[in-house]
Amino acid sequence: MLKKIIILFLAGWLCYACSSVPVTGRKQLSLVSNEEILPLSYGQYQEVLKENKVVRNTENAEMVRRVGQRIQKAVEEYMAMNGWTDHLAGYEWEFNLIESEQLNAWCMPGGKVAFYTGIMPVCENEEGVAVVMGHEVAHAIANHGRERMSEGLVANGLLGGLSAAIGQNPTLTQELLMQSVGVGTQLGMLSFSRQHESEADRIGLIFMAMAGYNPEVAPDFWKRMEAQSAGGERPPEFLSTHPHPETRIDDLKKNMPEALQYYKK
Repeated sequence: MLKKIIILFLAGWLCYACSSVPVTGRKQLSLVSNEEILPLSYGQYQEVLKENKVVRNTENAEMVRRVGQRIQKAVEEYMAMNGWTDHLAGYEWEFNLIESEQLNAWCMPGGKVAFYTGIMPVCENEEGVAVVMGHEVAHAIANHGRERMSEGLVANGLLGGLSAAIGQNPTLTQELLMQSVGVGTQLGMLSFSRQHESEADRIGLIFMAMAGYNPEVAPDFWKRMEAQSAGGERPPEFLSTHPHPETRIDDLKKNMPEALQYYKK
């Protein structure tokens, strides 16, 4: 009987600690606020910029910045349209290109974006950059990093939110915080689940469409990314936890009519 009561209590508490993902409406665990995670995100972003060569004043660097600003404007417009402007509180957008052969890009909580030069040839053009930018920004808007950290707290028995977790186990809590913004990973960003990746695909299509980029180019970009692993080679880290290519293309096509409603040519 006591076990049943505990289970019911935890179920009710976890339900109370849930929030909804903008656009999809999916319920997600939310034990960590932006006020708690954004300062760490911003600090780590600056460390990444210090430890790597940031490319400036080149055509590609300007393209990343330009696309980022257009996606940012689209995100802010979309969130305002739906009464979700408060979700962007504390955001400090930034878009940088980093010298690296890695085929990767990421967006930390709070709108801190980095592209690696290795992914630029695969993007091919501004619309390809928009596919990646929309997808990565979507991770931040959907609070996937906060969700991962919240799940980590629960998995380690650190209940009651971030402040309580720090009191219970400060070392582990710090590690979870750092992992949530990618510290200690090769990529500078955590690996998301396939559910998160699929969600970011859908949301990203809407954001790029609102920014004036044709979302119909997205399937071709992901085919080019998948081609990088042709011949049995290890796939790019960017694809390591992403959905199967055929599943991704099918899902993109299913979500395309929704995205095209927002497309401003």
